[in-house]
Amino acid sequence: MDIKWHDVDPESGERRYLCAERFAGVWAFKWKLQRRGDWTKNLSPTREMWEHILDTLQRRFWRRQGVEEADITQVKRILADVIRDEERRAGDD
Repeated sequence: MDIKWHDVDPESGERRYLCAERFAGVWAFKWKLQRRGDWTKNLSPTREMWEHILDTLQRRFWRRQGVEEADITQVKRILADVIRDEERRAGDD
């Protein structure tokens, strides 16, 4: 399963194309700055990226586009871990 979207690159301020792929239950993220450019792999996903993935999966689920409840549950669990880690780091400051 692939989910593609675009956002703004935090470093350059330019449009950035993103892709999240799930294969064998493992998510991998990649990005590129040009529409027809080569993908750069091993992007560390942010909380906002996981929130986008969850929203997209939920919309696809209701439209019956190959998404199962287990997919949504997995991403909810990952997102909860990311939020917990952010809160822990904020509490350490």
